[in-house]
Amino acid sequence: MIRWRAQCGGPIRGRNTVRHRRKLTRRQILQASAAIAAVPLLGRSAFSQTEWPSRPVRVIVPYPPAGGADTVSRILFQKLAELWGAQFVIDNRGGAGGTIGAAAVAKAEPDGYTVLYDATAHSVNPSLYPKLPYDTVKDFQAVFLASLVPNILVVNKAVAAKTVDDVIALAKASPGGLDWASSGNGTVQHLSLELFRLRTGVKLNHIPYRGGGPALNDLIGGQVKFFFSNGASSIGHIQGGTLKAIAHTGRGRLGTLPDLPAVAETLPDFEAYEWNGVFVPSGTTPAIVQKLNAGLNAVLRQSDVVARLKQLNVDFRENTPEEFRAFVAAEMEKWRRVIKDANIKLG
Repeated sequence: MIRWRAQCGGPIRGRNTVRHRRKLTRRQILQASAAIAAVPLLGRSAFSQTEWPSRPVRVIVPYPPAGGADTVSRILFQKLAELWGAQFVIDNRGGAGGTIGAAAVAKAEPDGYTVLYDATAHSVNPSLYPKLPYDTVKDFQAVFLASLVPNILVVNKAVAAKTVDDVIALAKASPGGLDWASSGNGTVQHLSLELFRLRTGVKLNHIPYRGGGPALNDLIGGQVKFFFSNGASSIGHIQGGTLKAIAHTGRGRLGTLPDLPAVAETLPDFEAYEWNGVFVPSGTTPAIVQKLNAGLNAVLRQSDVVARLKQLNVDFRENTPEEFRAFVAAEMEKWRRVIKDANIKLG
């Protein structure tokens, strides 16, 4: 009987035929087993790179609906859904300064189907709360810096100040200091005034409110005179003449208020943003992180998105996951120093 060995392509005859066949069979089995074992790994890798997302992606926004983070997240992910033909579901989970929603993402599977759309609180909370239900550095992968929204230093229209230097002079001339509103302890508006106090050495009396709306109402009414306000909520009052804008806490000039200077023009490097960014659980594959980053960068190139964000005084720029990670680290360190120097404690 003639036996054929596929690897040689020639006939094998003689007494050693069975022995050779047994050795060959073992070799083939080992090769086949290795090949079979490799197939699922290759399949998963290819799927994660080419097929994600194949089902709805949940985007957890750890703040209430209709706020700044919620508004911008819907603009961006609605456009991304259109570009990709995918579905993104905004899930508002407010409470505890954003930590409830962030904790839900930290515990989620790192499969790309649970995304965190957080704000400045993400970098502030580790210094405000002694015990968080997650590790801000270890439990999240930075993906994309979505927006930078500067605050606006607004004053009651009766205040005799037009510039940052005027405000500093008023504070120095007031033995008891200036009553300064914020939208709550530990908010960016609160931290902005503490940064201003530290940079100028003036005395400011912090008056915390339960949100920016009540603070603006009392500012208009004259109960308080100074406030670092979210630009989106104060722009109408500024343009309507019920409040006076002194400066903003970003860079350059704002699209809706081109004549308004930056605080940094008087106090170099003074910046305080309500920023938004996208994170995923640690362990998410680099392919998903890069694809999501590239998609959101593409969204920011769409003319209709650019127009809407400029109306909201949102600053934005293309960025990589590595650049965003470095930005978050710098923000954490900056606000840690301010919180420590101002002795701010929550929780």
